[in-house]
Amino acid sequence: MSLQTLSEWLRCPNCFLPLAPGAGLTLTCAVGHSFDVNKRGYATLLPGSRKFIGDSAAMLDARDDFQAAGWYRPLERAIARIISAENPRRILDVGCGTGYYVRGVLGDAQADSVRALGMDLSPAAVARTVRSSDAVDGLVADVWSPLPIRDGAADVVLNVFAPRNAGEFHRVLRPGGLLLVVVPRQTHLQELRAAGLALDIQPDKAAHLTASLGARFALECRETLSDELALSGRDIAALIGMGPSAHHTDPSEVGSAAEGVRCVTAAFDLFSFRRRDS
Repeated sequence: MSLQTLSEWLRCPNCFLPLAPGAGLTLTCAVGHSFDVNKRGYATLLPGSRKFIGDSAAMLDARDDFQAAGWYRPLERAIARIISAENPRRILDVGCGTGYYVRGVLGDAQADSVRALGMDLSPAAVARTVRSSDAVDGLVADVWSPLPIRDGAADVVLNVFAPRNAGEFHRVLRPGGLLLVVVPRQTHLQELRAAGLALDIQPDKAAHLTASLGARFALECRETLSDELALSGRDIAALIGMGPSAHHTDPSEVGSAAEGVRCVTAAFDLFSFRRRDS
């Protein structure tokens, strides 16, 4: 990360003019608005108040543990394959988490010049993503606000288990760019839901997704991944602790509630959308 590579992604959240490196660790626009860049290598460009909070360090620790064990490796490989086929130069990962999926994409990149921007509401998540690769710049921002990202800045927008802002995704993607969205299928973690450990999944999630994006994006492809994971008690605790169910589950009760649950379904839909011209 450098101030220069970070600034090339960003616009001022106040006046929407491009940001450029300023004095010290700052980014500035032509009007004079100035924003500090964290020493860890990311910018925080948030509105004054927000409704949601990002993932905690404990949730990210759990995600690191679970992902390092390789349980979601097939999903990571599928994402990398789809994006690599685009030969992108600039990848925006909205809801980057630990950076696990974008690192996989960058590892398969055919050119050293490929860069990514990891964006998340959680400063802890963005810090981990930036730390994990020199090819990643970082941004703390709210997906529900106008994104402080320049028009057409990305060749690909990656969105894995994260909120979506169709209008802003359309704006920051170049013409003809790819939006790759990953959502859980209805069977995902069904054994843990039966044990009262995981939240319900919205019915007809796939249909709702395509309807919400259809005005701005054309659906090109839908892929399905499903596997039965033979998990240990530690794995199950990490799986629960890394997602939204962590906000509703007492960690001390996970072990007893999960007793006897060892085979857990992991099931995902991967939607490839192409940006419409208008």
